[in-house]
Amino acid sequence: LTQGMEVESDGQRPGKKIVRKPYVVNEMEYEASLPEKKSNTLSRDLIDYVRYMIQNHGENYKEMARDEKNYYQDTPKQIKRKINVYKNFYPEEYKEFVASLKQEKMEVQ
Repeated sequence: LTQGMEVESDGQRPGKKIVRKPYVVNEMEYEASLPEKKSNTLSRDLIDYVRYMIQNHGENYKEMARDEKNYYQDTPKQIKRKINVYKNFYPEEYKEFVASLKQEKMEVQ
């Protein structure tokens, strides 16, 4: 039970409890019935991390896992998952980013 909720047993019926603050229960039930909010952004850290990895390693997840900026010591699978989350969240931004990388490579050669 949460803080602020006083529950007492009335002694006569073991297991049966009397709720002293019903508004707390009502509020909790109301909050539980609300639709879950989906966060509509990713953290700046995650975005920068994913972009850095793609920029430096393309799609070589094993290399990414060995990169010194892999502070979280993610495995190749975890890195791939993070990149996919980014792709799904910002498909347009991802396409533009990859296209800009291809453009840079062509200019360098």
